[in-house]
Amino acid sequence: MPEFLGPQTKLAELHVHLGSSVDPAVMWEIAHAQGIRLPTKDYWTFVDMITVNPRKVKSFEDYLALFHWTELIQSSPLAIEASVYHTVAGAYRKNNITLLELRFNPMKRNRGGERDLDQIMMAAVRGLDRVSAEYPVRAGMIICLDRTFDYHLNEILLEKALKYKNRGVVGIDIAGSAKKGFHYSDCKTLYNRARKEGLGLTVHAGEDEGHNSVRDVLEHLEPQRIGHGVRATEDEETLELLRERGVVLELCPSSNLNTRVLKGVGDMKRVFRQLNRSKVKYTINTDGPEMLLTNLRNEFDFLLRNDILKKDDVLRANKTAFAATFIPSG
Repeated sequence: MPEFLGPQTKLAELHVHLGSSVDPAVMWEIAHAQGIRLPTKDYWTFVDMITVNPRKVKSFEDYLALFHWTELIQSSPLAIEASVYHTVAGAYRKNNITLLELRFNPMKRNRGGERDLDQIMMAAVRGLDRVSAEYPVRAGMIICLDRTFDYHLNEILLEKALKYKNRGVVGIDIAGSAKKGFHYSDCKTLYNRARKEGLGLTVHAGEDEGHNSVRDVLEHLEPQRIGHGVRATEDEETLELLRERGVVLELCPSSNLNTRVLKGVGDMKRVFRQLNRSKVKYTINTDGPEMLLTNLRNEFDFLLRNDILKKDDVLRANKTAFAATFIPSG
């Protein structure tokens, strides 16, 4: 790692999913502590089950399928508290990440309604409180609405985000698999309410869908940030809208390569050059360091080593992350 990004350099990360960010060894312990019957007693086979492998992850949907086991294992208050704690603590210890936004969908952690959502939320808060007491980190949670959920379920998720707004929840997101018939405009009322109540707004768009998804999000939901958004580079007008509105893209390089959203280093160079040329703001993130076998410093190193970004670009991206966070200062 270059000297200007030495171990003492403080980093910020804004796009991290809880389901892909817990050390496999911790996940193994949590699973057995809860009596979950795993399909294998071989630890290394288990690791292979919950991390990217080019032989089995050949599409965006293949990547999402990895969350089956991680979300199941995290489906209890005990598991959520431990997962939040270990994710934030690990990010600080390994990368000196002193500001971290962690996102998850509590409805995918309640075993189809068996677990109480408030118990899940309070456990996440306890995890944040514990790690904040032990380490000099600022951490917050983003609650993910889902493209496969109906309006009522997403409305319940917003209610939980608002209920815990002053206890660690800092924003909302829309994630999940694409669903026929889903329109971002369906969530306009929810986003308007979240905005009025002071929550930060981000949305997954321009990843598995084309640049039109970014345009839809900008028109109907008006977020401050967009998760991924790399497909916006397919259209100059979309890039101009992002620049004019000051919307920040949460870029996840290794994730986009592993899900085949981007086709290789050359494709990634094109994306970053277009964003820089269009003066669109962006941050660098892992999406999920443990599942993707990376970390934030590795992401920066990869971009520098392959001449995708320069030193000034990296420093600017990190500065943008600190400035674009939904976590209150102080």
